[in-house]
Amino acid sequence: MPLHFAPEEYAARRARVCAGLAEAGLHGLLIFRQESMFYLTGYDTFGYVFFQCLYLGADGRLVLLTRAPDLRQARHTSTVEDVRIWVDGPEAEPARELRAILEEQGCAGATLGVEYEAYGLTAANGKRLEAALEGFATLRDASLLVSRHRVVKSPAEIAFARRAGELADDAYDAAVETAGAGAFEGDVLAAMQGAVFRGGGDYPGNEFVIGSGPEALLCRYFSGRRELDPEDQLTLEWAGAYRHYHAAMMRTFRIGKAPARQAEMYAVACDALRAVEAELRPGGTFGAAFDAHARTLDAAGYQAHRLNACGYSLGTCFSPNWMDWPMLYHGNPEEIAPGMTIFVHIIIFDSERGLAATVGRTSLVTESGAESLSRAPLDLVTL
Repeated sequence: MPLHFAPEEYAARRARVCAGLAEAGLHGLLIFRQESMFYLTGYDTFGYVFFQCLYLGADGRLVLLTRAPDLRQARHTSTVEDVRIWVDGPEAEPARELRAILEEQGCAGATLGVEYEAYGLTAANGKRLEAALEGFATLRDASLLVSRHRVVKSPAEIAFARRAGELADDAYDAAVETAGAGAFEGDVLAAMQGAVFRGGGDYPGNEFVIGSGPEALLCRYFSGRRELDPEDQLTLEWAGAYRHYHAAMMRTFRIGKAPARQAEMYAVACDALRAVEAELRPGGTFGAAFDAHARTLDAAGYQAHRLNACGYSLGTCFSPNWMDWPMLYHGNPEEIAPGMTIFVHIIIFDSERGLAATVGRTSLVTESGAESLSRAPLDLVTL
C-alpha cells in the first residue's frame, strides 16, 4: 500500500482522536472531511464529492461507506479494512445505509459527533443524514475535533511540509524565468505547475492565482489569459504540494519600472510580513499575529487598502481549497504552537491607482519562533 506514514503513526493519531471522543462524551464520529480521512487512515480520493462517510468509534473501530469506484482506492491507499458500498440508483439512500452500519456498531441511542463543516457533506446530504438518524442517535457538531489534532504536525509531516516549500520555491524560480514583457500568462502557469510536478509534487487544493494589469488586483483564480505588456504588474499566488501537504507563496512582480507608489506599497507589505512572522511564536494567538499586520499597514496609511485576514494554517488539504483551520484575523483566540505551518500573505490593493503589492510565504512554528519554509528573497522582482 502507498501509505505515506508508518502504521504506528496512523495508530497514534487514531488513539488521540478516540481519546478526544471519549473526553467529549461521544460514542463515535461521522467523518466527512477528506482531510480527516487522509490524516487518520491514509485514504486518498476525490470521491467525497458524493456521499461518503468514515465512522470512527471511540473504541477505534473504522467503517467506510462509499461508492464502488472508491472500493479499490480505499484498499490501496488506506488502513481501512471494513469498506461498505452503496449502489447508485434512483432509489439510493446512503444515509439510511449508514444508519444500518451504525446500528451494527452499537450506536442506537448514542451521541455521535458529526463533521458538519465539510465539503463532503452538502446541505442536502446533511438533511438526509439527520432524517435517517432522527430518533436513532443524538448528533453533535464535532467539525473541529480532528482538525485540532491535524493543526500541529508530526516530524514526518513537517518533512513533507519542507518538501512542499522547496517545490513552491521551484515554482517561484520558474515564474521569474518565464514572466516578462510579452510573456503569456498560460506559459507562466505551465512553468510553475510543471516545476511542482517534476519535483514529485501534487495538484494543489485550489488553482494557482494569476492576474496582470488591472486584474493583478484580484486574489482569486479566474479563467482567461493575456500577454504581459512592457509596463505591467503580475500577481501570483501558488503552493507547492507534496503528499497533499501545502506550502503557499504570494508575490506581485513588476514588468518595467515600478512607480514610486507601488515600490512603497511593496516595502510596507514586506514590513508587515515580518511583523506578523515575529508574532508566530508559541503562546501567541492568531488574532495577535493579524493585529501586527493591521498595525503596520495602518501606520503607513494603507488601512483602506488592506484585507481583514492575512493568512491561515496550512497542511494536508483537498479541493476546493488549500486553506486550513485556523485563520489569521482580529480577535481569533486560537493559540499558536510548535509544529504548526502557517501561511502569511500581505495584500495591498490600491484600486484608485490600479496598483497591487502582495507578498507571502509559509513558516514553520518552532520553539523559538517562525522559520520560513522558503529560500526565495523578498525583494520586489522587476522583469
